[in-house]
Amino acid sequence: MEFKKIHHTAIICSDYEKSKNFYVNILGLKIIREIYRKERDSYKLDLAVGDYNQIELFSFPNPRKRPSYPEACGLRHLALLVESVEAAVEELKSKSIEVEPIRVDEFTNKKFAFFNDPDGLPIELYEE
Repeated sequence: MEFKKIHHTAIICSDYEKSKNFYVNILGLKIIREIYRKERDSYKLDLAVGDYNQIELFSFPNPRKRPSYPEACGLRHLALLVESVEAAVEELKSKSIEVEPIRVDEFTNKKFAFFNDPDGLPIELYEE
């Protein structure tokens, strides 16, 4: 078996409209498709991340909370590759998004910084 790439990352949000606005209007991800699944009272929003990856944003009535800090077992964070961490941080700050200070990966010497989505999911900006 050979894996070619990661196809998508699925995120369940607590407030669909707030999260849709964040991922589409603040982060600028393009909508591939949006589906309302009546039997589940749930939306599924497919978003393009670059040319090859996707985020599936789901809404469900009363989703359960899952611990994510500080080092809980499970998916730790979503990392997005950017050309310039400084430029991405400035753009996010101009949209009133709080971003942690820029750090440097001690092994690759690449810059990175973290911010959170509306549900507190940590998102990392990682420099090319």
